[in-house]
This record gives sequence, structure tokens and C-alpha cells, in this order.
Amino acid sequence: MTDQNWNPLLRDQLAGHWTGRLRDRLDGLTDDEYLWEPAPGCWSVRPSGTGAAPVQAGSGAMRIDFAMPEPDPPPFTTIAWRLGHVIVGVLAARNAAHFGRAPTDYQSFEYAPTAAAALAQLDTEYATWLAGVESLGETGLARPCGEAEGPYAESPLAALVLHINRELIHHLAEVCLLRDLYLHTDQQTRQEAS
Repeated sequence: MTDQNWNPLLRDQLAGHWTGRLRDRLDGLTDDEYLWEPAPGCWSVRPSGTGAAPVQAGSGAMRIDFAMPEPDPPPFTTIAWRLGHVIVGVLAARNAAHFGRAPTDYQSFEYAPTAAAALAQLDTEYATWLAGVESLGETGLARPCGEAEGPYAESPLAALVLHINRELIHHLAEVCLLRDLYLHTDQQTRQEAS
């Protein structure tokens, strides 16, 4: 049996999903879809200064709704919120911790006011993540994650890569489902829900 090179397999798992199933489904996302609130009390990304949620984070013109501890049951979230979570919590924070990106978190991030700007942020963070994973090679995948990953500090970076792959696949599938729901919900029903 020959030695297996795991790095391309881990990258290809995500890249195959990204290029074959996901990224094209996000093209054409409108600002109305991005900010659409399909249920009362949704968490979203909102202009700074609006008090629609218990707590808001973000240093710029837009902030993301959140509360700690999270309410039970947690609020339904918009496409804007879900993209903000993926861009910041799943990718940007990890890119900063492991691949040289400037530090960021939910409080300091400049959230996108439009769908196009959010997709540009997503593309940038995804490209940084994929290049970072490639740079790890086999040795890097085996090294511990380090203190940035809290209780998982001693886990190998390969475990983090698998976790991030799962997070991206499932959260962005939720975004695609919300797009389908938006498309199949008539305009009057959408206006009544908002």
C-alpha cells in the first residue's frame, strides 16, 4: 500500500462542493433576499444604531444580532446573518488564527450592507482558507491546532479542516434553502412576514 497524501483530499472535499454545488447557487443573490426576514424576530445584519435585537456586534455601519447566552430556542436567522457567521466565525477568525489574516471577530468585523459585498467577503475568506490549508502540507495537518481553538488546542489541524468543511457545507446549504424559500414565497407573504 502506498502512502496517502491527505491534504488534497481534504481540500478537494470542500472545493468540489464549492465549485460543483454551491457557489453558482449564490450568484444573483439580491439585497431583498439577503435581508429578508422569513419569520418574526429574526436575527440579521442591520445598520448600526437599530435596536431590533438584544445585542449587536460590529464596528462599522452594519452590525450582527446576537446574544450570550443564546436564547432557547434560538431565533431564526436571515441569509445576511448566516453569511456573516460563515464569513467571520467560520472562516475569518480561523484565517486570522492560522493563516496570517488580520485579527477579527464578531465585534470588530465590518459586515456587508449588500448581498454583493457579502459574497465578495465570502469569496475572499474562502480563498484564504483554501490556500492556507494547502500550505499546511501533511506535516501541518498533523500539528496541534493551538490555543486559538480552545478546548481543541491539542487536536490536529486536520480535525479543524474537517470541522470547517462541515460548517461551510451545512451553513451554506441553509442559505441555498432560504433562497429557495424566498423564490417560492409570494411577494405579499414576504411583506407580511417582514
